[in-house]
Amino acid sequence: MSKQLNIHNIHSEINNSQGKVKVTDLLSRLNQEKKIEKKRNLALSVAAVSAVTVFGIILTL
Repeated sequence: MSKQLNIHNIHSEINNSQGKVKVTDLLSRLNQEKKIEKKRNLALSVAAVSAVTVFGIILTL
């Protein structure tokens, strides 16, 4: 959902600037989105590994 909001914000800013788009702004936003996505993927991976570890410990008891 946040990607949809970001796309909407980008479209509204493009319309506000009357067709002028700064490539550097778009690249910086792209890099920010990549960083956020990496953090989400890391958090998801840590949660999955933790769940598997806890499940394994419970099975050994």
